Amino acid sequence: MENYDVKVALKHLYAPTAGDFVEVDVPAMQYLMIDGHGDPNTSTAYAAAIEALYSTSYGCRFAAKSLLGRVHTVGPLEALWWAEDPADFVARRKETWSWTAMIAQPEWITQELVDAALAKKPVSTAIRLDTLTEGRSVQILHVGSYDDEGPTLERLHDEYMPAHGLTFNGHHHEIYLSDPRRVEPARLRTVLRQPVRAL
Repeated sequence: MENYDVKVALKHLYAPTAGDFVEVDVPAMQYLMIDGHGDPNTSTAYAAAIEALYSTSYGCRFAAKSLLGRVHTVGPLEALWWAEDPADFVARRKETWSWTAMIAQPEWITQELVDAALAKKPVSTAIRLDTLTEGRSVQILHVGSYDDEGPTLERLHDEYMPAHGLTFNGHHHEIYLSDPRRVEPARLRTVLRQPVRAL
C-alpha cells in the first residue's frame, strides 16, 4: 500500500529555505479546521483545538485505510492568523489574534470519513472539513522560537512585499514542522507564508 505524505507530495510548499523569501503557487487544499481567538499560549480553546484536530485526523487515517485501502501520513499542524492590524504580528500582541488551526487532508478524505472518525471519537469543539485556496504566496522557513518571528515578518511586510509591488491577499499562514514538546525553541522549524496579490 503506497503511503501519501503531503510534505513529500508538495515538497516545494513544506520545505522552503531559511535564507530568502520564495514565491509559490499554492493549489486548493482541504483541511480539517477549527476557529478561535486569543493568545495561543494561554487559550484553553487553542490547546483543545490541537487535540481535536489530531484525534480526528488519525481517525480519518484509520477510516481511509479500513474503508478505502488508502494510507497517508497525518500532516503537520498548521494555522492561519489574523488581526485588525497586521502590525500586531510584528509586535506579538497575541491577545488580539484570531486563528484557524488546521491539518491538511488528502483529497480522498470526505465528510463521510470525517463523520465516521467523529462517531468513534467525538470532540468537544466545532471542527469542519473545508477547502483553502491561497494561490500566489510568499514564504520562508523560520528557525527559532515563535516569538522571534517578528523581524522576519517585518522584513516581509515592509521590505519584500513593497519592493515587489505586492499586498496582502489572505491570512498569515504558519506550518509547524517541529514538535515544541520535543524540540528546543531555538531549533523549531516553521514555514511562514503570506498569500499576496499585485498592487
